[in-house]
Amino acid sequence: MNPSADAAREAERLAWAREALDDRLALLSRASVDAGFRSYWRSSGRGPSRIVMDSPPDKEDVRPWLRIRALLEEGGVRVPHVLAEDLDRGLLLLEDLGAHTYLHAIDADNADTLFDDAVTQLLRLQAIAPPDGFPSYDEALLARELRLFDEWFLGRHLGLAPDCAAMEALDGTYRRLIDAALAQPQVLVHRDFMPRNLMPAEDGPAVLDFQDAVRGPIAYDVLSLFKDAFLSWPEARVAGWVDRYHARAVDAGLPVPPLERFRRDADWIGVQRHLKVIGIFARLNHRDHKPKYLADVPRFFAYLDAVLPRYPEFAALQALIEDTVKPAMAAHAESA
Repeated sequence: MNPSADAAREAERLAWAREALDDRLALLSRASVDAGFRSYWRSSGRGPSRIVMDSPPDKEDVRPWLRIRALLEEGGVRVPHVLAEDLDRGLLLLEDLGAHTYLHAIDADNADTLFDDAVTQLLRLQAIAPPDGFPSYDEALLARELRLFDEWFLGRHLGLAPDCAAMEALDGTYRRLIDAALAQPQVLVHRDFMPRNLMPAEDGPAVLDFQDAVRGPIAYDVLSLFKDAFLSWPEARVAGWVDRYHARAVDAGLPVPPLERFRRDADWIGVQRHLKVIGIFARLNHRDHKPKYLADVPRFFAYLDAVLPRYPEFAALQALIEDTVKPAMAAHAESA
């Protein structure tokens, strides 16, 4: 970090916020920070609190966020209201939806209700026709995401150099996962539709962090919602929620396949997502110096442990994880 640059950005952000709020004495305090370069700041002063989203233009262009926000809002999805914007500076003034996301609010007792409300927003999102030229979850993107697992987790984090047999297992798994994803009905996909990106709101939940949306497999966001990066649920309960989503999607006229096929699609796209996220968390640690995400890596191996035995197609991946990856993880933990 560059302390002088940080101080200059802090002064610029505060001056802009005071002008946007029309309050020369307003102050900002940290509201939250995400895995990217954006940060969020809560105002205090004479008026209602607001949120300043700071997206440094040289690191994370705010325009894609605004474009997707408009697309979702036009489709009836609850998204944060924008009160002021400065695209050149990468600063937005947003409504303040509070300090707690679904991740803070959800528990075993209210999960059915909260997830049902989340699915209402998801169905609206999936009903939006992606515009011409909208990016797709194509073979290249799917493969690039999967390779994060062997590049960043196996290679960089564990120091493993997979031999020919291991690479054959990974390559064969990736091929099956990519083909299955491309064969699913394609809809608008948020790509991170999970409790941390949902905010309780009267007409919500409000959906956050949607700037990476693509056209892609219909089961992706469903799986992301119920098999979260930071919160796990019993498999039987997840299965019930998946079935409930499917019934609502059928009623909404979305292009879901028959239930048994959809369950398989959700499992398989889940394997793709779990491997990807493990790789991303390793990259966040080693490249971006954000080690806290590694603590949730075992959650994703638990998801894989629950799903891989159901499908003989993944026997080679399961064997690689059991015989090579988990022992390397144990050795790494002991040496840390």
